[in-house]
Amino acid sequence: MKQILQSLKTGEIEIAEIPCPQVRAGCLLVKTHASLVSSGTERMLLEFGQANWLEKIRKQPDKVRQVLNKIKTDGLLPTLDAVKSKLDTPLPIGYSNVGEVIGVGENVRGFKVGDRVLSNGYHAEVVCVPKNLCVRVPENISAEVASFGVLGSIALEGIRLAKPELGETVAVFGLGVIGLLLVQLLRAQGCRVIGIDFDAQKLELAKQFGAEVVDLAKKEDPIIKAKQFSRESGIDAVLIAAANSSNDIVHQAAQMSRKRGRIVLVGVVGLELSRADFYEKELTFQVSCSYGPGRYDKFYEEGGHDYPVGYVRWTEQRNFEAVLDLMADGRIDPTPLISHRFELDLAKEAYSLLTGNAEPSIGIVINYAKDSSVASPNKVLENTIVKDVSGVISITKGSDRVNVGFIGAGNYASRVLIPAFKKAGVNFVSVASSAGLSATHVARKFGFAQTTTDVDVVINDPNIDLVVIATQHDTHADLVCRVLQAGKKVFVEKPLAIDKEQLSDIIKTYDVSDNKFLMVGFNRRFAPQIQKIKALLNTVSVAKSFVMTVNAGEIPPDHWTQDLKKGGGRIVGEACHMVDLLRFLSGSEIHSFKVSAVGQSKGKDVKTDEVAITLNFVDGSIGTIHYLSSGHKSFPKERLEIFCAGRVLQLDNFRKLRAFGWPGFKKMNLWKQDKGQDACVAATVAALKKGEVAPISFGELVEIAKVSVDVMNLV
Repeated sequence: MKQILQSLKTGEIEIAEIPCPQVRAGCLLVKTHASLVSSGTERMLLEFGQANWLEKIRKQPDKVRQVLNKIKTDGLLPTLDAVKSKLDTPLPIGYSNVGEVIGVGENVRGFKVGDRVLSNGYHAEVVCVPKNLCVRVPENISAEVASFGVLGSIALEGIRLAKPELGETVAVFGLGVIGLLLVQLLRAQGCRVIGIDFDAQKLELAKQFGAEVVDLAKKEDPIIKAKQFSRESGIDAVLIAAANSSNDIVHQAAQMSRKRGRIVLVGVVGLELSRADFYEKELTFQVSCSYGPGRYDKFYEEGGHDYPVGYVRWTEQRNFEAVLDLMADGRIDPTPLISHRFELDLAKEAYSLLTGNAEPSIGIVINYAKDSSVASPNKVLENTIVKDVSGVISITKGSDRVNVGFIGAGNYASRVLIPAFKKAGVNFVSVASSAGLSATHVARKFGFAQTTTDVDVVINDPNIDLVVIATQHDTHADLVCRVLQAGKKVFVEKPLAIDKEQLSDIIKTYDVSDNKFLMVGFNRRFAPQIQKIKALLNTVSVAKSFVMTVNAGEIPPDHWTQDLKKGGGRIVGEACHMVDLLRFLSGSEIHSFKVSAVGQSKGKDVKTDEVAITLNFVDGSIGTIHYLSSGHKSFPKERLEIFCAGRVLQLDNFRKLRAFGWPGFKKMNLWKQDKGQDACVAATVAALKKGEVAPISFGELVEIAKVSVDVMNLV
């Protein structure tokens, strides 16, 4: 299928061919009929992409601070690599989509195949959208008109916050698509409206919809005109739908408002507010959040849990419905806002209208051929980049190079794992991702022969020797079992499993499998400084004391890694690395452990990512892992201290290793951080080539997984 992508590095628009997405649980698979270009949001993205480095820095001061902090802790080169990778990743754009349902996921009710729906899906021939972001489109509304429904809901939410009453005077700053929809919605609600803009075409449309106007291009004073319009009483409510960095707009909005008037920001403007403007009139100011309640709430949007209508009357989904109802009744009509129509193949021309001195535009609609065949979700796309001159993809089976398939192509896979396997000299065969975009990107970048959204294509491909699993944590165990059952070797990014049932399934599958090669990406034990520490510790035979401090950093409670059903929690998902590291350095089995969490002792809320884990090893060694999320980002993320035989070793963030009292060794410092990812992968590939067992024994992998899960269950 085709999808519109944008480069954050250059701003360039691309119409890319990517695999059709699979329908996920709680979602609808929709074949697109029309989508609307958001002139405000998408213009800002284009301008950011086209900006030079200095302008990008000026536009993103918060991101710059994050980069500087990362340089302090991780070093310059890893930070530059992370920034480059972020800008190099293509961005799917668009959020106003109308199409036909062609697939209904599990746990979805109220929709069926064949329904026409409005959603916030991307500009793509097929989109997979959560059910709470979809509504059915009334029969008497065309796809083009319905595509304005999402932007209409943004306007409607701003109006709901302003709470205008019948007969009140309302000013609208900025008469783009959302501003003109605001005018229509306010007029439908019985308000007197005055619209303010520079553009004569937009002002004329506002007049057509029943508004008075202020032409800023003619130097008309919006404050004087607004006072006259309000019969000298002052404007009851001001809705700002402009996109401008100036602080003057909010100042003017305050100046034209009556005492105790309301100002609602729907667009993006400068926010250096004057206290006097708001103090003297007791004005209220509020920023509207997109489509309404539920926006950016993963429990609502991704989890599919609706808010009870008795408590939250207007959610984003119900705002979608309300706008479509108004369109169906003819009380608002976006048709006059359509200035341009483009077929999908000509979408680049559509985006050329948003920047530069191109002809004026308002509503730009992308149309999709209804009779075109849509690629099947399990179709494999061949990567033409890796074809030879004859047009045939070359995959060498039975050579000394390992043929690898990837399931998952997210940030860690694309930035760390795939480059590591490339350095190890493997053949890349297939890569699968749920939406297809990330798989297509890494296929182009690293030379995979083909991409897909169907994991079975990778699992069952006879050309593939090793399957690398780099998906969401809750999927690891099932995929490991399926790959083992297919007779293939497995490399799975941690964790191996997120609960005892999953771990039990893996053990049973492994025991009956003819293939006994299973590796988990516990890379820290392969880091060069850890290897040096291990060699030093092997020279002493006494018990050791390990103190590991992890400045993990705060992650929002609604992040998927915090969800016990999806990510398993941060102990299972990340602290397992530290359990494995101390297990490796001790060279001895863990026979018992204790765990304490912040909040447990005084009856306060327990924080599952603020814990102290004490491990007791069979050889008498002890290890304490302080996994903490409340530290400052400028402090090193990981510090390891080891005490034994009157000597001390201290490792800071896998960059600086210092020794105290160790004969013939004082320090081992690195130019850049090295957590052993490349060495871990290299050891795996070397073992495969030699026909050896995995670098970490299955018994140790099970031991680490069991301890991590048990620790999490005690928090």
